[in-house]
Amino acid sequence: MPDPLVFMMGKFEARIPTDRLYFESHLWAQPNGNLLRVGFSSYAVRLLQDVYFLDWQIDADTIVRHKQAIGEIESSKATSTLYAPADGQVVRFNEALLNDPSLINADNHERGWLYEFATSTPLLQPGDYIKVLDAGWENTQRVLKNQFNE
Repeated sequence: MPDPLVFMMGKFEARIPTDRLYFESHLWAQPNGNLLRVGFSSYAVRLLQDVYFLDWQIDADTIVRHKQAIGEIESSKATSTLYAPADGQVVRFNEALLNDPSLINADNHERGWLYEFATSTPLLQPGDYIKVLDAGWENTQRVLKNQFNE
């Protein structure tokens, strides 16, 4: 695998593998046959921190619309709703995560994938995803600072 791109989140690195594509919602998508295997980017994992609960609100083989609620994730930082990254079909879930969601933290680019997805939506190349991160980083830092100062 080629060297990943790196986005610096302060003193922490978010590694962006170049062998996959990205959604603006901080998910990677790697071709797996006719489907895309989808998982959280390193940027998202760093913001979530320790994931300890994951639940899906839909069944496999469900047609979804962009930004439709599809599940929920709980971490040491927050409980968050998971949304469909684009119009498409969630075909299959990574069942291993239901028993051990810590795989998202331990191995988010391999064993910690979330689901397999079919979509015709164009995705971001790794360099374009870095531009999205860079454009939003200042605002993200402000949000994080406000959370810690409450």
